[in-house]
Amino acid sequence: MPIHLLPPPATAVPAQGRPGADPRDAEPYGRVADDDSATVRFAGLRLVHAALRRDLARLPNALRLLQPGEDDKGEALLRHWTFMTAMLTCHHEQQDTRLWPIVRRFAPELRLLLNWLEADHHNLDHSFTRVTTLVRIASRDTGSAWPVAYAMEDLAARLETHLRIEERQLLPRMDRVVAEGSRLGGLGELLDLLRVADGPGTADALAWLLDGVEPAAVERLLAECDDDVARNWPHWHATYQRCTTPLWGPGDGSGGDLGGAPGGSGGSGVDLGGILGIVAD
Repeated sequence: MPIHLLPPPATAVPAQGRPGADPRDAEPYGRVADDDSATVRFAGLRLVHAALRRDLARLPNALRLLQPGEDDKGEALLRHWTFMTAMLTCHHEQQDTRLWPIVRRFAPELRLLLNWLEADHHNLDHSFTRVTTLVRIASRDTGSAWPVAYAMEDLAARLETHLRIEERQLLPRMDRVVAEGSRLGGLGELLDLLRVADGPGTADALAWLLDGVEPAAVERLLAECDDDVARNWPHWHATYQRCTTPLWGPGDGSGGDLGGAPGGSGGSGVDLGGILGIVAD
């Protein structure tokens, strides 16, 4: 069964292009592209990494603050954790089935590292599944919230090591072997893969991925998506904010940059430099 954070949208008829028009000539929002490429390199990977860091920084504290009788908030925390875990699993599948085979082909010296990353993906998935069981208990029994929050933080530290290896050892090499303008590892490819998977929906995934990203960067990232996604984005974003504000308050969408730094304390958002991976270590 698909996992949702937002209410499932009503079925809509897709917008139709002009008869005989070449879909390759279409531009998001109907704009003519300028000289700068709208594609952000490997945005799908970078956004997932940043979103994982963001949520793993704030979910433990939200769990610690859970009070007896706050059943709705406990259910919402469990739902958010379960969704995040599903996104992590889809992210690992994208890497293992789509990205790593290409890196193996063009950078064979990285094969041992890729084998280790794939094995660690499986180990991380199992670890997140075990912690999910603990979160389910803590969401109903606040007496166990603190030890479960510590378990979350231990898992976050382990995941951080994995993410940094990918960002520092693989992304620079991928930047050289993947053609400029390729959708590989991008946001559009990630959303396409989610559509055919029995997991998070497009609305949920996009709202989660872009939580805390600066508006100017969001506009560039939406250029990788189809017109229907761009049209619905304002509604999805507003609905996501209403659903998640009770968990950690308004305006707490930051959790770290998209370039490889761990989650930080409450800035106003994520800037474009972070998405491009040029934030200083």
